[in-house]
Amino acid sequence: MTNIICRLFIKDFENTSSPKVRARYGTVVSIVGILVNLLLFAGKFIIGTLTASLSITADAVNNLSDAGSSIISFISFKISSKPADREHPFGHARIEYIASMIVSFLVIFIGLSLFSESVKKVFGEGGKTDPSIAAIVVLAISILGKLWLFLFNRSIGKKINSSVMKAAAADSISDVLSSSAVLAATLIYRFTSIELDAYMGIIVALFIVNSGIKIFKEALDSILGTAPDALLVEKIKEIIFSHPGILGIHDLIIHNYGPGRCFVSSHVEVDGAEDIYISHDTIDNIEKDLALKLDVQAVIHLDPIAIGDPLTEKLRHDVQNITSQIDERITIHDFRIVPGNTHTNIIFDAAIPFELNKSNEEISSLLEQKIRELDQSFFAVITIDRQ
Repeated sequence: MTNIICRLFIKDFENTSSPKVRARYGTVVSIVGILVNLLLFAGKFIIGTLTASLSITADAVNNLSDAGSSIISFISFKISSKPADREHPFGHARIEYIASMIVSFLVIFIGLSLFSESVKKVFGEGGKTDPSIAAIVVLAISILGKLWLFLFNRSIGKKINSSVMKAAAADSISDVLSSSAVLAATLIYRFTSIELDAYMGIIVALFIVNSGIKIFKEALDSILGTAPDALLVEKIKEIIFSHPGILGIHDLIIHNYGPGRCFVSSHVEVDGAEDIYISHDTIDNIEKDLALKLDVQAVIHLDPIAIGDPLTEKLRHDVQNITSQIDERITIHDFRIVPGNTHTNIIFDAAIPFELNKSNEEISSLLEQKIRELDQSFFAVITIDRQ
């Protein structure tokens, strides 16, 4: 069904890296979400009102909020597809993360409202449930409809890497669980006369609130910036090392400005004796390769290092042994020496893991002390990189 809808309503649907195609996906998915949720809202609200079922009525209102979420998604895709401009040189794709946060606020609000009403009913403030075959049927249809909507949103969300659609998918599966709980309460009351409607309403509310908190956290993490996907990092390194003359990589940074807006910067080490024009040509080819194969914009910095100098190689090995004594995870790069008449500068960068419970000053001081112990004429010039 998902593929049929995509083929019918989305031109060039396989070109998911195109902002225009992503916008079309967003439009189609949003309209489908609005229609499905409005139909479910109408059916549940009518049945919930006629049977005096608080949980069914609340579930109906939840579907109405989902329709509102689909409208927000629709608007966010329209804005995020706008090209970069002078005020927003990296584009507008991060608006999807903001839209996800708005969706999370709506979900949490609905959940808290339902929780409040359900607690009141536990203490006798509300009518008794009068379940009917119509109520059972509409709940069963709702579960099936939401399950399909979950699969639909999840499939498209993965296809175009959309946080808004992933949030909608998570919301839909929580609705499946909550509607199942309401259906279970209705069936129990119908066959045993045990009133569990208010208690199931509380369970539904907790599902909804939990779903909203998860959506909020994921959107907040995306805005604040999270560690890049390990697979993407490996692919980038693989492409860089596939080019001749690359001896090492460090300071690899990946900036995510939203789906389809990925920027990469990195330092690569090359033989300092190599012709600078040849090395620069290699860097240009790497940047083009990354854009072509991974659809990322890359800026690569060239770091020439001394190769084949016995003293440099020995000192590099000695300093790496020193860092390993402090923590085996510490690595060094950009290593070079500058000999002088009275002293020799040992210059390098030290990559320190965030988990190491020592300040940058403590680490630098300890390294300087250990290097001086090798030779009193050695002066360490250290740049600390946390990663």
